[in-house]
Amino acid sequence: MDPMISPSPSSAADLAAVDEIVARLHELPGAMLPILHEIKRRFGYIPHDAVARIAAGLNLSRAEVHGVVSFYHDFRTEPPGRHVIRVCRAESCQAMGAVALEEHVIRTIGASFGQTSADGEFTLEPVYCFGNCACSPAIMFDDTLIGRASAAAFDAALASNRKQS
Repeated sequence: MDPMISPSPSSAADLAAVDEIVARLHELPGAMLPILHEIKRRFGYIPHDAVARIAAGLNLSRAEVHGVVSFYHDFRTEPPGRHVIRVCRAESCQAMGAVALEEHVIRTIGASFGQTSADGEFTLEPVYCFGNCACSPAIMFDDTLIGRASAAAFDAALASNRKQS
């Protein structure tokens, strides 16, 4: 088994939800991506057990489905933390201080890119452009884009989220 795929058990209800998504979307042109996006929206990741069900529903091999899942950075095979933090690593953001910002974020949450913090609170992901270059550096805290981000701006977003939790 690929070490990147979590063998997390799926409940019967989860598997039924995957089957429903595949059945509803399988006739779309290029159906695999809409199916994967819908599964990600529903679960936050692509469960290991979903790969075989998608393959069967689209008459593809599991390897073909896994290849698409592993190719696109938008898909993950393990549940994310409660909060997903994305830091832009494109040239404009790097020129405006993103390297120092990402070091601060890593120290603060205790997880590096592609990892989830030990407490399960935060997943850190690299992004290679938010299209917010005029306001570099940029980060995204869950669904909130923060331009001209700094360590202080990140800390404020973190504090604000802790108050809401």
